[in-house]
Amino acid sequence: MIEASLLLTKVSNFLTEQDIQSYVVGGFVRDVLLGRDTADIDLAVEADAVEIAPKVATAIGGKYVLLDEVNRVGRVVLINKEAPSTKGQWKLDFSTVKGSIKQDLARRDFTIDAMAVDLRKIVNQPHPPTLSPLKKRREVPPKPPILIDPFNGWNDLHQRVIRAVAKTAFESDAARLLRAVRLAAELGFGIDNETEALIQGYSYLIAGVAGERVREELLRLLAIPRAEQLLPYLDKLGLLTAMIPELAQTKGVKQPKEHFWDVFDHSLKTVVAVDFLLRQGAWEYANEEALAVTPWSAVLNRHFDLEVSSGSTRRILLKLAALLHDITKPQTKAIDASGRMRFLGHAKEGASIAAGILERLRFTTKEIKLVEIMVRHHLRPVQMSHNELPSRRAIYRYFRDTGEAGIDILFLSLADHLATRGPHLNLAQWQEHAQMTNYVLAQRFEQESLVAPPKLIDGHDLINIFGMSPGPKIGEFLEIVREAQASGELTTRQEAISYIERLLTSPPDTLSSKKEGEAFINSP
Repeated sequence: MIEASLLLTKVSNFLTEQDIQSYVVGGFVRDVLLGRDTADIDLAVEADAVEIAPKVATAIGGKYVLLDEVNRVGRVVLINKEAPSTKGQWKLDFSTVKGSIKQDLARRDFTIDAMAVDLRKIVNQPHPPTLSPLKKRREVPPKPPILIDPFNGWNDLHQRVIRAVAKTAFESDAARLLRAVRLAAELGFGIDNETEALIQGYSYLIAGVAGERVREELLRLLAIPRAEQLLPYLDKLGLLTAMIPELAQTKGVKQPKEHFWDVFDHSLKTVVAVDFLLRQGAWEYANEEALAVTPWSAVLNRHFDLEVSSGSTRRILLKLAALLHDITKPQTKAIDASGRMRFLGHAKEGASIAAGILERLRFTTKEIKLVEIMVRHHLRPVQMSHNELPSRRAIYRYFRDTGEAGIDILFLSLADHLATRGPHLNLAQWQEHAQMTNYVLAQRFEQESLVAPPKLIDGHDLINIFGMSPGPKIGEFLEIVREAQASGELTTRQEAISYIERLLTSPPDTLSSKKEGEAFINSP
């Protein structure tokens, strides 16, 4: 294993040979002082970082990546399976010191990230100083002599405060607006009042930040468990609707009496409910009895931990879908003749709007598709049956239409239920919903044939045996056969062939709709 101290020693030796003054700066210094594991190391060099970093990569056996040619920032990636990172790699980011090291630190974001240590000095410290749990909040131990700390980040680190280095910090880089909240949430810190006021004043600038950077910060925010107040805090700061303006129109939009909250608050509460159901947070309106009846297993835990794209998992994207699932309720709201409030088509339209939001924020095609499917079908689970367990045919159709998002949507539906009723949750109704979900998941895991039945016949059979012509009708026949197979009505190739013969002798309009096809299937 390549430990951080050994890695830094190699880098220091190389840079010393080149007579280049260098410093460890920013988040690595902060995390070392906090005793946190990290595989990301920031180094500032008194040289052209873009010229030096490739040479360092060669010297230590790493790979060089250009990050920012204008600001002269380069990265060295070193593969190491035992690095404290899910990717099993060290990332060393080299930046060019502009002016003196103190002048360079003055351009950084927050005081706890504006500390540095001469690289040659830190490699001579076998056990870098770490912070011990403090009995008193204001009890600050002496600052380590090797620490370069012109903005008193040492004190703020002990006081557990996020403080901007300068009033111009957010004008210089608006991505810091989200970073401040994310750092506070990850570290369990608070944002000082003056910095909080600056964020509120400059929150509108987040709309001008590159989508890729917003995506990265948003994913890291949603990855934080047990963050019940995180989204409301983002909204208080003006960042949530500045980042996703479409959410602003959901504020104050009333819902039917079944709903405890308006559309906006319901959406935020649905995210909290997802955390609760995935065993990563609390739900103040339900007890352990309500959680005990909901599905959970090691298999489900692994499912939600699966990576979708760089930086995202199914767990995170489910929370994102929860935030956006009712995004078009305001424009689809209507009152019918009976006086009932309706939101017809909000799931379908919402899927399209959600996809547009994620495209704007530069999410990957795979991420967008998954969230889009979840939003589009978030009502499907409760539509599978009425006061009884769903049929095999209904379960087959559900997973056929939802594909790889089927499991996720079941949990989105449960979270939607909790965030609809809130403190008025009816335990009996909740148990019925949970029972249905458990049943569908059990069928999904125990009977793979229900989701993907083994092929009994194919299009060639329809052409060769029955003389059919290639075209969409073949697909319609095969799909009805698969449904019958999934429901257990067909098990052999001969049964499928006989079934096709019956279909071909039925009236011409038998296949004109699924209902008619099902009526034929159920006929004597």
